[in-house]
Amino acid sequence: MNTTVTRRQFLQTTTAAGIVAASLPAFPDVVPVKPRFRIGVCDWMTGKSADPDCLRWCAEMGLDGAMVSFGGPGGKFDLRKPEIQQQFAENTKKYGTCIASLGMGVLNEIPYKSDPRTEEWVSDSIDVAKAVGVNVVLLAFFGKDDLKNDKAGTDETIRRLKRVAPKAEKAGVFLGVESWLSAEEHLHIIDSVGSPAITCYYDVGNSTKMGYDIFKEIRTLGTRNIKELHAKDYAGKLFGQGEIDFWELRRALDDINYSGWIQLEGPMPLGLLRSYAHDRHFLKAVFPPDAPLK
Repeated sequence: MNTTVTRRQFLQTTTAAGIVAASLPAFPDVVPVKPRFRIGVCDWMTGKSADPDCLRWCAEMGLDGAMVSFGGPGGKFDLRKPEIQQQFAENTKKYGTCIASLGMGVLNEIPYKSDPRTEEWVSDSIDVAKAVGVNVVLLAFFGKDDLKNDKAGTDETIRRLKRVAPKAEKAGVFLGVESWLSAEEHLHIIDSVGSPAITCYYDVGNSTKMGYDIFKEIRTLGTRNIKELHAKDYAGKLFGQGEIDFWELRRALDDINYSGWIQLEGPMPLGLLRSYAHDRHFLKAVFPPDAPLK
């Protein structure tokens, strides 16, 4: 596949995008060079999906920011609208938290693999990501969009990603596929598209539930293919008390020199506030902001 830029040029673009974003008056602090790890939350877990007030909630919880929901046009807080972008920007300045990335959970009900409307929405998400100074968009493949054992759906997804990838490359935006697929199946999609803009959005809980060796998978995928990840544990317990060994996860991320966001999407056995207060404290201990790279 011919692409608009080389891999080296794309990586230079993403670096430059961070520098440019940091200089924009609306979003001055969105893409900092440091710290190494930042702990955020998926906004749909907080009851403030696609709502600028989620940034206030993050500040009160001691979190660094949020993955913000991005759906079809016409929502109350549609980020396609400059005035909504400005509301998020004002809250970034006011509370010191920020949009970390965009999450397209809408694709679980209106599937990217088959619904023609979603191609435009994914294209829109690239424009919005660039406008608000982030470079990761999660594309969800669960529910009606599940790709597991769906060759036709996977083939169509690859075709669609090939069409949108050049735009993502030019914008310096990574499109991360989150699904029930294994690392090898994700790599099939990534390699078939043939673009550095297409990556895997890694969810440690989902992959553990499927029986995959998450530490081996992370080392297999590497930082080329993991730009952000979800912290989740289907055991239904507080982090550190469940199935996921987060210390071993830290060692795996150290081995690939991962630096970036880790988003809370875990269970809430003590309710939202108490559970996420514990889990945030736990993750900050395992993944401190000043952790060194190898």
